[in-house]
Amino acid sequence: MKYSRNDWTDEQLKQTYYELLKPRMIEEKMLVLLRQGRIAKWFSGIGQEAISVGLGLALNREEYILPMHRNLGVFTTRQIPLNRLFSQWMGKPGGFTKGRDRSFHFGTQEYKIIGMISHLGPQMGVADGIALGNLLKKNSAVTAVFTGDGASSEGDFHESLNVAAVWDLPVIFIIENNGYGLSTPSNEQFRMKQFIDKGIGYGMEAIQIDGNNILEARKAFTELAASMRQRPRPVMVECLTFRMRGHEEASGTKYVPKHLFEEWAKKDPVNNFENFLLAEKIIDEAYIAQIRREIKQDIEKNLEVAFAEESPAPDTVLELNDMYDRRQVPLIAPSSVTTERRFVDAVSDGLRESMRKFDNLVIMGQDIADYGGVFKVTEGFMEEFGKPRVRNTPLCESAIIGTAQGLAINGMKAVVEMQFADFVTCGFNQIVNNLAKTHYRWGQNVDVVVRMPTGAGVNAGPFHSQSNEAWFFHTPGLKVVYPAFPADAKGLLSAAIEDPNPVLYFEHKALYRSISGQVPDGYYTLEIGKAARIADGDQLSVITYGLGVHWMLEWMKSNPEIRIDLIDLRSLLPWDKDMVRDSVRKSGRALVLHEDTLTGGIGGEIASFISEECFEWLDAPVIRCASLDTPVPMSLDLENNFLAKNRLDEKLQQLIRF
Repeated sequence: MKYSRNDWTDEQLKQTYYELLKPRMIEEKMLVLLRQGRIAKWFSGIGQEAISVGLGLALNREEYILPMHRNLGVFTTRQIPLNRLFSQWMGKPGGFTKGRDRSFHFGTQEYKIIGMISHLGPQMGVADGIALGNLLKKNSAVTAVFTGDGASSEGDFHESLNVAAVWDLPVIFIIENNGYGLSTPSNEQFRMKQFIDKGIGYGMEAIQIDGNNILEARKAFTELAASMRQRPRPVMVECLTFRMRGHEEASGTKYVPKHLFEEWAKKDPVNNFENFLLAEKIIDEAYIAQIRREIKQDIEKNLEVAFAEESPAPDTVLELNDMYDRRQVPLIAPSSVTTERRFVDAVSDGLRESMRKFDNLVIMGQDIADYGGVFKVTEGFMEEFGKPRVRNTPLCESAIIGTAQGLAINGMKAVVEMQFADFVTCGFNQIVNNLAKTHYRWGQNVDVVVRMPTGAGVNAGPFHSQSNEAWFFHTPGLKVVYPAFPADAKGLLSAAIEDPNPVLYFEHKALYRSISGQVPDGYYTLEIGKAARIADGDQLSVITYGLGVHWMLEWMKSNPEIRIDLIDLRSLLPWDKDMVRDSVRKSGRALVLHEDTLTGGIGGEIASFISEECFEWLDAPVIRCASLDTPVPMSLDLENNFLAKNRLDEKLQQLIRF
């Protein structure tokens, strides 16, 4: 291995040696502890340290790094106290996740490190968002994100690189090409000869470096970062390296040919750099012994601190409270001055008022800028707020939801429009595994709203008509809002944007231009989680939301003799259990109505709650009314037969007769 010291001073080279040796010695100790059963799992980066250390030494401390399993050198070069790292790996309270997540699955704003999730890939979209925040703030910072050769086969890789290229985001995409994705060799994962060949496809620069040469890595990252701060753009860096141990220790290495270990052992980044420094007479054996002694003492001292910590005591109240950022959303009373608005105009008005209030709010989605969105919710927004804040996106739901999370991590707010709620499946992982779990895992607020044009009744067929709110209702950490009236739509959207938690905001397409009402002018918010009593009655409770509210109002006009207590939930997660309980106590009968399919729908949860909490007041079984357990058909007659409305009268009469 050839080293070029360039302009590094002796002291800088010694510092580099220390930073390279430290993660190696920590890993060697962790492998001993793993065999002793004192830690549960370990992903070894032995043989790959030069990449992480080179990057860590190249970037400024305020610049974000998004590492993966084998990037211990990132954490050590950022000078995270070792006792905190050890506590994290042991699941102790002194770590970063209160024992809730393992290894490097955590983030820390203090050290500007944002860890991965196990699904790999999503961190690259988050890096895009952090970089976009830096670009909008004009603070001349770069963001670096790691991925492996295996994870680069995932869609998140392609989406995130494409977004970064289109938007000229200053992200260093680091690919650690170690020849394997767990046990699958590179020739079974991709056909190109080298990753830098992909750069031209994304329209970005791509360079290849010797990932085992610490001086080459440090120089490349230092020069790249300096250039990208001056001229923001993404760059792909392929680092050729090798994993000297298994994917994780339990997987072993039997699948790797022996000759590869022999070849790469000769390229060991620590041993080779040490020999170079000895040959250059920059260090000697006494210096090496001294540095090793110092690092060993540091490790042992901090291990004592971590081992002395008690394991976290189970605390159910704390666990539930930490699912959400509990900061209160300010309730801003609506103006007494109102204007007649359609549902779609109320949504647009709420979004516009929020854009005016929060200059750090960015909205993103397909065709939302010049075109104004397919439903024209953002028409005129680009002219008022500018294209940097009203951003057309490529067709890449996962990367854009990840970008929204990155913006939130970088102190901003984001609204993402799904062109249709159906399309959210392409970004599902980012929502349920990244947005939803981040606060619980490491206390980071996620100021992201995902707008979801939803529902049937518009003859749009199976892929543009689904009611998919139940998918997210099951996921702790999310909030789900579903208004039925224009005034609620505006106030709840503003509240969702104020909220520091991720919110799925459903807006029914069939209501956009069919429903109008008086909407307060100006900015106001409504309480998320608070239902509305639309009609006051004592004969029968109907609990519903969205289009179901209007179905019931229509039915009640035709049946004025039935005294209905009509509850519009408005929010589904959390939902207003107190109002439901009060209504059922008063009427003794309950029907839960929703447009979604019956099996696994939200109505099942509400019906179970009523059965458990309100049984003593019930005079009849709780009945559900929902749509057929099929996809939504396109033909008008078939769609009408599908919808719950087709069975509503039958179900209500059944309950009344009981």
